[in-house]
Amino acid sequence: MTQTPPHTLPDADTAALLRQAGDGDQRAWNTIVDRYSGLVWSVARSHRLGQADAADVFQATWLRLVEHLGAIREPERLGSWLATTARRESLAVLRRAGRDLPVGDLLTLEPRDRPTAEVDSDLLRRERDGALWQEFARLPGQCQSVLRLLMMDPAPSYAEVSAALDIPIGSIGPTRARCLDQLRRRLNP
Repeated sequence: MTQTPPHTLPDADTAALLRQAGDGDQRAWNTIVDRYSGLVWSVARSHRLGQADAADVFQATWLRLVEHLGAIREPERLGSWLATTARRESLAVLRRAGRDLPVGDLLTLEPRDRPTAEVDSDLLRRERDGALWQEFARLPGQCQSVLRLLMMDPAPSYAEVSAALDIPIGSIGPTRARCLDQLRRRLNP
């Protein structure tokens, strides 16, 4: 004979569980959570949320149910209500994160802890930086000198650059623009 876990109620109907949970019955609440937690979790994860965001959605969905325990008009549709609430909470998290991702059929999505880049971003950055410095080294010496000085942190004043390179202050801006344009053309032929 199987024994019911101590925190759940056996096969109680959803309307009765909602009533009992609304009256403060912890076992009724636990039974509801046990029945529907997989659904809520899978909806959150189907939106490709990371572990932490999915956990936030999970908690927020259950909080919404607590707030609306007495207002559920169709208790037999509690699963649908929870799925809709979890979907709305997931979309709110995505909007707040500024990364609203379109999702397809919930059954075909594979959850991920975090979106993975197809290519290592550090590798791309190093390749980009290497190409930049390679082309920088091919610029005329005056361009290299002007750009190096203007890239210093903190940047020197034009008077300091003029004194360091012995060029007129009025020619620093145009020289900088010409040098950057040369560099751009070399990088994007």
